[in-house]
Amino acid sequence: MSTAPEHTSSLDQRIAGELERFRSDGVYKQLNYLQSPQAARVLMEGRGEVIILSSNNYLGLSNEPTVVAAGQAALTRYGAGTASVRFICGTFDIHRDLEAACARLVGTEASLSFVSCWNANEATPGTLLGEEDIVISDQLNHASIIDGIRLAKAITKCQTAVYRHADLDHLVELLTAARGRRTRMVITDGVFSMEGAIAPLPDLVEICRRHDAVLVVDDSHATGVLGATGRGTAEHFGLVGEIDIITSTLGKALGGAAGGFVAASEAVCDYLTQRARPQLFSNALPPTVAASALASIEFLEAHPERVETLAQNAAYFRDGLLELGFRPHPGETPIIPVIIGETADAIRMSQLLLDEGVFVTGFGFPVVPQGQARVRCQISAAHSQADLDEALAAFRTVGTRLGLI
Repeated sequence: MSTAPEHTSSLDQRIAGELERFRSDGVYKQLNYLQSPQAARVLMEGRGEVIILSSNNYLGLSNEPTVVAAGQAALTRYGAGTASVRFICGTFDIHRDLEAACARLVGTEASLSFVSCWNANEATPGTLLGEEDIVISDQLNHASIIDGIRLAKAITKCQTAVYRHADLDHLVELLTAARGRRTRMVITDGVFSMEGAIAPLPDLVEICRRHDAVLVVDDSHATGVLGATGRGTAEHFGLVGEIDIITSTLGKALGGAAGGFVAASEAVCDYLTQRARPQLFSNALPPTVAASALASIEFLEAHPERVETLAQNAAYFRDGLLELGFRPHPGETPIIPVIIGETADAIRMSQLLLDEGVFVTGFGFPVVPQGQARVRCQISAAHSQADLDEALAAFRTVGTRLGLI
């Protein structure tokens, strides 16, 4: 049993006041505890069965029997973990097998696993660039990319720049101005997580080649999602094997547990092994996670039809929202944002939807710009039509109550 400390620091006093302000403003985030595996429907503490519309479990593999069994078998074979850094205490052969599969999936020579894609994005610019170089980032890139670039600037003194979202002319201007830099690196999300929009990859490839720039694509929301066989944004545009560096996650479509990777040339991956601080000073990915992620990739390779089911489900739900009178962002991905406006209103809508048995999260500032708060629906191949119809009925009830439709 925990007890309150006798002394309250000035820090505790300050943040307690800020937390109270979050509550009064209606923007306080409440954790909801699940009592069953992540799936289309779960058991939620205090709620019973609810439909999940807020998970990155795009292919429904989080509780796929072969994926779970692979993790269980790895726990028995390898134990809980390496208990130190890979190069210090040794690494497991399951890590090598996973990295070969990741490279095979996204179409590169090699890959290197990390405990998260956040670490992968942190390692890439900070390890590969120096003070003679520049990294140029899309305005709407994920927070992990933004923080990775800030870290690279602070540690290596590389130059940084941001181009307006998907504004190719602005990108060309910045690359032209940086022509004297030793290495010019351009970083973009493959699928932008808050919008569901797909990066203009063919144009980015052409521009980067013309300006001798290295293109880095974070494909976390595209791996297992886009392309006929789920190989990501590159396959979606017929560019498999044409992207210099791909970072992605094992914590979404590929099992949903944790982990990430950098996929690139043998030389880049070897250099990251030698110098990337998240490799040199952090434990390896737990073998249970490595094994379940590997099983997820093998499942995807054997069952590409799961990707088509995901696309069909996303289109069905998007069309259903439109028929109800909502205006979700147009797009082709299973990320379907419904813009509400103010943060408190989006959170209120998500609370009312949960009362109707549908768990979908409201996002507001600072995750998205002021006035662009939304509920972000994320569809899974595991959803049945009955699941989606029930969720749409909840949207009708709540949307009518709030005067949104």
